[in-house]
Amino acid sequence: MGKPTGFLDYKRENDIETAPLERIKNFNEFHTPLAKEKQQIQGARCMECGVPFCQAGVMIAGMASGCPLNNLCPEWNDMVYHGNWEGAYKRLTKTNCFPEFTSRVCPALCEAACTCNLDSEPVATKANERVIIENAFAEGMVQPCPPQVRTGKRVAVVGSGPSGLATAMQLNKRGHSVTVYERNDRIGGLLRYGIPNMKLDKKIIDRRLNLMKEEGIEFITNANVGENVKAEDLLKEYDAVVLACGASNPRDINVPGRDAKGIYFAVDFLKATTKSLLDSGFKDKKFIPVKGKHVIVIGGGDTGNDCVGTSIRLGAASVTQLEMMPKAPDTRAANNPWPQWPRICKTDYGQQEAIAVFGSDPRIYTTTVQEFIPNKRGEVAKAKIVKLESKKDEKTGRMMMVPIPGTEEVIKADLVLIAAGFLGAQKYITDAFQVALNPRTNVATEPGHYASSVPKVFTAGDMHRGQSLVVWAIREGREAAREVDEYLMGYTNL
Repeated sequence: MGKPTGFLDYKRENDIETAPLERIKNFNEFHTPLAKEKQQIQGARCMECGVPFCQAGVMIAGMASGCPLNNLCPEWNDMVYHGNWEGAYKRLTKTNCFPEFTSRVCPALCEAACTCNLDSEPVATKANERVIIENAFAEGMVQPCPPQVRTGKRVAVVGSGPSGLATAMQLNKRGHSVTVYERNDRIGGLLRYGIPNMKLDKKIIDRRLNLMKEEGIEFITNANVGENVKAEDLLKEYDAVVLACGASNPRDINVPGRDAKGIYFAVDFLKATTKSLLDSGFKDKKFIPVKGKHVIVIGGGDTGNDCVGTSIRLGAASVTQLEMMPKAPDTRAANNPWPQWPRICKTDYGQQEAIAVFGSDPRIYTTTVQEFIPNKRGEVAKAKIVKLESKKDEKTGRMMMVPIPGTEEVIKADLVLIAAGFLGAQKYITDAFQVALNPRTNVATEPGHYASSVPKVFTAGDMHRGQSLVVWAIREGREAAREVDEYLMGYTNL
């Protein structure tokens, strides 16, 4: 805990956020941490609650409550309060491989489950986490720690997103020799090309990668396993292979006019933007042009919001975001009590920026696209949208969102970004290793385990559990590493 009466004595104070009209001028991160002295006061607000749901990471009503990594939040909040920054860093990194990532992109499940959240504001645990790790880097506490003894075992990790990197870090720490294969030109997977720079500056990724290289991990880019790198070669060369390739099949919108030019999957749009930014600061013009266009983003969630914020920075004339589901309530409903994850309406940074620039929230709820209308050049020019309502399917008994006749409307659409989520692992990689799949086309394993149907082939992250959060991917990577280590050594101390 922090100060016994801290949650009564002090109000929550968030980090400093650059105003929307200012931050949209660039792709820089826009949250500035509080001074360490002020952050210590935020640590003081952690109360002796008895049952720290913040670190529980349990499923309640089908949703996670508390940190999936079981971060020891009360312990390091207390250390922040007392100014024990080194102790806080050591406790934080006992459970989290990459706090510099999660403190930027995690939706803070810890704070949602904080006991202070019952009738006040939660402890600023996410901001505390960021100050702990950034102070540790600044003070030289974060140093490369290569293992003193190598086991002689070799492991290939396919994919360098958060689960792959976590797997690699843990197995290398154990003394195994780890090589990470990445099909893109840069390491990072989802962290690199799926999350915009203003949420996670890529220098933060490179800082960690440099440490991992110094610790002995090998990284190979432009290595597309299943295509220019053969699966059978990895199985011959390595003692174990971990597939951490993500859920990489974007969900499509199959309606008339889908083949019109100017319709992209969100992941392709975000990747092209970040790659152009990193390669040339946009001078190469290899990003998808947005300036002066009326943009429609199909889908809510983090990816949809990232498309909104990115489009505004690239000069969109307007941005409309379509969400199939109804607007969530502004406050908790009676059937959604604490410590469940709060199903409430969240206005994220992209929507905040759209409100500042265009004067209104870009989201239109219970609405989908019925048809894309191209111009004479075959370019998307308009979209016919329709309102939806929830009805029970007579055959299955499931509730479905179905169109309401007579609610059709045609709106401008020069650029369409589909951010409707992802469906399972990509077939070419699962075929290459001949691993069994579950009904959701993720790699099948025994419940609670990470070994695939093929000997010495394991899996982790979204490829295993389906599309999820970075924090879940890190947990999966850590748990998969433990199982691989036990497979290789007969026991594990991870």
